[in-house]
Amino acid sequence: MKVLFIKDYKDKGKCGEIKEVKDGFARNYLIPYGYAIEATEENLKVFEERKKAQELKRKKIIEEAKKIINILKEKSVTIEAKAGRDEKLFGAITNEEIAEEIKKQFNIEIDKHQILLEEPIKKLGIYKLPIKFPEGLEGEIKVWVVRGK
Repeated sequence: MKVLFIKDYKDKGKCGEIKEVKDGFARNYLIPYGYAIEATEENLKVFEERKKAQELKRKKIIEEAKKIINILKEKSVTIEAKAGRDEKLFGAITNEEIAEEIKKQFNIEIDKHQILLEEPIKKLGIYKLPIKFPEGLEGEIKVWVVRGK
């Protein structure tokens, strides 16, 4: 039986490949567990359409990420925090608070997990923090932590 692999499977086939496999293996394992579908004309067309749609979605995600990277490159986030005399904060600034401030100040939605903060910010100052985006893209945001009221 000819099958079209829709997921990689060990040594048998990679996603998108059409291979000849034993009928029992295809019917009892590959097809029920979602590794392959029968390689009919209709299934091939559907697979190609899905593949094109996924590629368009991927390109759109990359485009959006590049836009956000360019916007954040030129901007900086200011966060007011209460601090003592030695510039130590009462509490700490976390990546969640930074994401909220980016949303508030620039109306850009960034997931808190994308902001790479090794440990919470505990002093006043200027910090350059990397931001991870999908598809391996990286950006940076400048965060100013200033004394609040």
